[in-house]
Amino acid sequence: MSNRRQANNRQLHTISNQLAAHGLILRGGFVFGDEEAAPVGPEGRPVKSALLIGQAGAAPWQHFMKWRQQKPQDLPNPLDTWSREIIDGVAAHWGASAVYPSDKPYQPFQQWAMRAEGLKPSPLGILMHPEYGLWHAYRGALLFADEVPIQGFRNLNHLCDLCVGKPCLKSCPVDAYSGEGFAYEACLGHVRGADGGPCRTGGCLDRNACPYGVDYRYPVEVQAFHMVSFANL
Repeated sequence: MSNRRQANNRQLHTISNQLAAHGLILRGGFVFGDEEAAPVGPEGRPVKSALLIGQAGAAPWQHFMKWRQQKPQDLPNPLDTWSREIIDGVAAHWGASAVYPSDKPYQPFQQWAMRAEGLKPSPLGILMHPEYGLWHAYRGALLFADEVPIQGFRNLNHLCDLCVGKPCLKSCPVDAYSGEGFAYEACLGHVRGADGGPCRTGGCLDRNACPYGVDYRYPVEVQAFHMVSFANL
């Protein structure tokens, strides 16, 4: 093994350990092609590599809640703020820049994730993972000025293609998901309305109906947190 490859492996191993201390994981990455439009890094030139950072299941929750207890309870977007603190620290350690799904100009995180992990969208729009099902997320990405090779993933079987009954499209009281896309207003109105209690407290019924990745399903308090955030309650 070359010295460069050994150094690269050590770097990835150390990044993984830095993230694991907060319940986060390295979720693959890729090198931008020479002719490909890439984000501009802190040095003012296009970056060469992207490493995606996220979670599987609710592993970060205990770390996030411990952090939140020390912050004002009315802090806006607390999960995003926590994610930035952690990922910005890792980026600074390696001289990388960090970007986030909520940053403008918006980066194509879903396309990056499909490229990094070989995933495809579910009927709900969430990427289907062969192990985690729908219970995973991307929190940010590290962008490097130099190439940081990482072994790519190739998932040949898309679980949604193997799912005959599609229960994820049959559980929503207002049929928010269909072949025409996500009925945002209908979903929002229901969650905020008198009949939306089960969704507010237990999460999206369609998402919970998916038979895959159930070992990684978010606990109800985590789902309620995200639903309250979605509905701005």
